[in-house]
Amino acid sequence: MTDNAVHDVRIDEDAAPAAADHTALRAAVRGPVLVPGDIAYADECRLFNTLRVLAPAVVVGATSTDDVAAAVRYASGRRMAVAVRNEGHQVVLPQQDDTLLISTRRMREVSVDPARRTVRVGAGATWSDVLVETDRLGLAPVAGSAPHVGVVGYTLGGGLSPLLGRGLGYAADHVRRLEVVTADGAVRQVTYGSDPDLWWALLGAKGNFGVVTHMEFDVFPVARFYGGGLWFRGAEMRPVLQAWRALLPTLGEDTTTSFSVQRLPDVAALPQSLRGAFVLHIRLGHLGTAREGARLAAPLRAVATPVYDTLAERPFREIGEIHLDPVHGMPFVETGFGLREFSDDTLERFLDLTGPGSGCPMKSVEVRALGGALDREPARPNAVPSRGMPFMTFAVGGGPADRMGAMREFVGAYTHGLTPWRDPRNVINFVSPDEALSEAAVRTLYGEQRYTRLAALKRVHDPANLFRVNHNIRPDV
Repeated sequence: MTDNAVHDVRIDEDAAPAAADHTALRAAVRGPVLVPGDIAYADECRLFNTLRVLAPAVVVGATSTDDVAAAVRYASGRRMAVAVRNEGHQVVLPQQDDTLLISTRRMREVSVDPARRTVRVGAGATWSDVLVETDRLGLAPVAGSAPHVGVVGYTLGGGLSPLLGRGLGYAADHVRRLEVVTADGAVRQVTYGSDPDLWWALLGAKGNFGVVTHMEFDVFPVARFYGGGLWFRGAEMRPVLQAWRALLPTLGEDTTTSFSVQRLPDVAALPQSLRGAFVLHIRLGHLGTAREGARLAAPLRAVATPVYDTLAERPFREIGEIHLDPVHGMPFVETGFGLREFSDDTLERFLDLTGPGSGCPMKSVEVRALGGALDREPARPNAVPSRGMPFMTFAVGGGPADRMGAMREFVGAYTHGLTPWRDPRNVINFVSPDEALSEAAVRTLYGEQRYTRLAALKRVHDPANLFRVNHNIRPDV
């Protein structure tokens, strides 16, 4: 069967429910097969957001593409859903009796071809794994703000870089080849030339069309950058954000910036000036000299004095120092959506919701400025739906269980409060699991034309909707 063949998935209607011991599955895979009650089961199911509890009927700790293919065939024959857990940015919902979970974290191989400037990774590789190999060669991937996040899940959702995005576009735009196990259990090598429709759907629709077991993508000759953050007192939000907004039209595509309103815990791991503080964190990444970067930051420093400053020239491997995302899992509430503008009126409403005296309970409420190459269609088209969206916002709050109610109330108030400026789309990696539950919401995120095409392709490649434990695109019927 060729890579671009139509896949006819037949399910045995008389198949018995999966046996409790899963003997056939254990015989078919090399990795561990775990069920509820096994010692390692909870660890294999654990998500970064510890409020989200996975309870699948069975877990396969895949060690290879063959393991993944055997697990998919096993699930398909028993009418089980297939969920995928890699290191982040893979939406998985709490399913139980009918779900087989594939954990890819054992598949962390990384291979760099410096002559071709490409990298090939396994499904469980993180950006940290890649950066160790590429940084020594002076090469840079379109990596995200959190190096501990998995490469594949990040890229299948587009992949938004805090440093290379405005100059190069989404990480998905620079993929060369995908090895994927489709719903029939077949292993396919997919390129834009071999199957442009499946290629288009895989890159942007995350896990809806198969389990990507290996990915090859371009890297670029970038060894250093200027970046980090400036933290200002929360009381100075208005003038600093006005200066930040005025800075945006002056920036070239070699500069990326965002900000986060933070209410930080009083913990020893933080610098003294940030412990228990209410602050505004301005992030900056510049592909140029320290002198140029300092000049860009000067208008911000002119309106207020930072309480903490990490702007510096850095090796590319320190890309995580721009956002300083948390690296340990925790219970948290989240929401995110696109913004059509960040005007005077938007800023004032944002200050009402998150500024001094607002009572905002969230740990972080951020706004990222997009634009540049993120607006342009790539040479090899994909399903990423957020091109042309100038801003996105994301709010996250964590803490004790008795604070979760207030955070959920804030999510509703924040979304409602910014509705006049809300873009119906979003960067797919920032779609919350709650929003993923709604077919209407997913349709809106992609837009009618793109969603219709995805649903038609879903009918071709996954007519039984095997891959449905995600922000699901249902097969067109």
